[in-house]
Amino acid sequence: MSFRTKRVLMSTPLIAIFEFFLMKYLFLLFGGLDTVHLILLTLLFVLLNTVPMFFEEKKSRLITRTLDEISGFWIWMSLFFFFDILFIYIIGSFVELPFYIVVALLLLVPVITVYSYWHAHKMIVHEKTIELDNINQEINILHLSDVHYGSIRHKKHILDLASKIKEIEGKCDLAIISGDLADGSCVVEEDVFLPLKDINVPIIFTPGNHDFYPGIENVYKACKKAGIIILDNKGMEFKDLNIFGLTYSFDEIETVSIEELLSFVREDKVNVMNYHVPQNWEEFSSLGFDIQLSGHTHGGQFYPVVWIGNMIMYNMGLFKKNIGGKDRYLHVTTGVGSMDYPFRWGTDSELVILKLRPKN
Repeated sequence: MSFRTKRVLMSTPLIAIFEFFLMKYLFLLFGGLDTVHLILLTLLFVLLNTVPMFFEEKKSRLITRTLDEISGFWIWMSLFFFFDILFIYIIGSFVELPFYIVVALLLLVPVITVYSYWHAHKMIVHEKTIELDNINQEINILHLSDVHYGSIRHKKHILDLASKIKEIEGKCDLAIISGDLADGSCVVEEDVFLPLKDINVPIIFTPGNHDFYPGIENVYKACKKAGIIILDNKGMEFKDLNIFGLTYSFDEIETVSIEELLSFVREDKVNVMNYHVPQNWEEFSSLGFDIQLSGHTHGGQFYPVVWIGNMIMYNMGLFKKNIGGKDRYLHVTTGVGSMDYPFRWGTDSELVILKLRPKN
């Protein structure tokens, strides 16, 4: 049983209770719904949320992927209906809201849902400049992360990604993927990343936690067939760059010692750490890494999580600090995919061209 299946099964009872009471209070605004129908609707949700996963683990099918996406719509809208109803009942305890205001507030949810779905599928290209002391030539890195190939973002997602990279590859010297190429919600077959083989710049990939869920060897086979360079606790040089890929997983995996990382750093190169999570930046910088490339957070993916993420972590964007007498950088991309629910509100599905330039 996959990590995602276990996670969903563990959370389903609590979500089912949440759904039951949410629908109860939602329908109360329009006269109410009897308990039997509420229970039937809750059972329908449970079936939609669980049954497709068991099929997707063995073989991905259009019907189960569609049901999985419908479940995602349901959960997404439920969350925002909850905020809506909470607001309506709080305000309604002080003043009587006209019925048309209540309806308007509830209609905001499907409007935001449609926009968020559309926006999540629109890939945006951003450009950012990083100035460095120890670079002798201009180099452009295409940084991306969190592709999340899976049941909901399936083969078309990879085709769209390859097409978008083809549009901008003339501006880039190489591409670096900071983990979660796969999602873990369906099997990863050998040919799924083949559209990326047509990209005319090197593509470097270092695994993140989700890449282990469908079986890391399956992800590696698909990467190798697509000509993607895998840096699994390994390094390589590219022009003035010295790139190390540090694998990240929630499970117990082989780690790299401080001594090994120190031995990899070169004073005459720009040392780049490719690490899925935006953590340990100061520590890696103190070892001599000039740039850390990360993802994982999705930038919060949607409001209000975006605001919370910005308050408690390096959530998204380019960060700069003087560490050890040199400017060090951390870039956290919001990713090009989405986890579980294909919605974005307040963040972009982004590819970022990092323009590395010598300091004037």
